[in-house]
Formats: sequence, structure tokens, C-alpha cells
Amino acid sequence: MVPAPVKKTISYEDFDKLDIRVGTILSVSEVEKSNKLMKLTVDFGDHLRSILAGIKQERENPGEIEGKQALFILNLPKKKMAGEISQGMLFDIGYADKIAPCLAMPEVSVPNGSRAG
Repeated sequence: MVPAPVKKTISYEDFDKLDIRVGTILSVSEVEKSNKLMKLTVDFGDHLRSILAGIKQERENPGEIEGKQALFILNLPKKKMAGEISQGMLFDIGYADKIAPCLAMPEVSVPNGSRAG
């Protein structure tokens, strides 16, 4: 793989607008109307969210990420996809570079809802 060029510089204030948090993936289920999306139910400590992620074709067994902590962006607008509402975005490393995907996750267990940045 050849690394992609570094994107245009942004300000710290722009970065600080993102609400990036750790959540535990409680369940991974099929999205009937999609051949790409899986529905993740994620625990953020004080609440649960449904987050749709395009991991169905990327992983042999999408359910293998159940029980794992990962990073998510929480303050994106809700988005309706394939008849379901997504309340955030999973950080999944690899897809943009066409390599085997993996989760962006803490090296040790941390409280759900812990912020990154």
C-alpha cells in the first residue's frame, strides 16, 4: 500500500468540533434492505445508540466485533439508510486504502463514553 497524501490542514477548533467517544458494541445485526450495512447497538455508558456501518462485505464474520470497544463519532446528523436510522459513525481503519479493515479501539478497556482527542 502507498499511503495517501496528507489532507489539507485544519484548525484545532475544527477538530475539536468532533465528538469522538469509546463505545462497546453490544450487538451486530443484519439490515434487511442492504447488502453492505450492518446495524450496531453500541453502549456509550449513559445511553445506547444504533449505528449503521458498511462492514457486511468487508468482514467474513461481522459479528466478531460484538463485545469490543471501538471509536465512534457521535455528533454527526442522524442519517436514514436502507430504512434504518444511524446515530453516529464507526471509525474503521483500512477501507479507504483497500486493505483488510480493523477497528480503531483502545489498547485497554476504558469506561464507555470516554472521549478521544
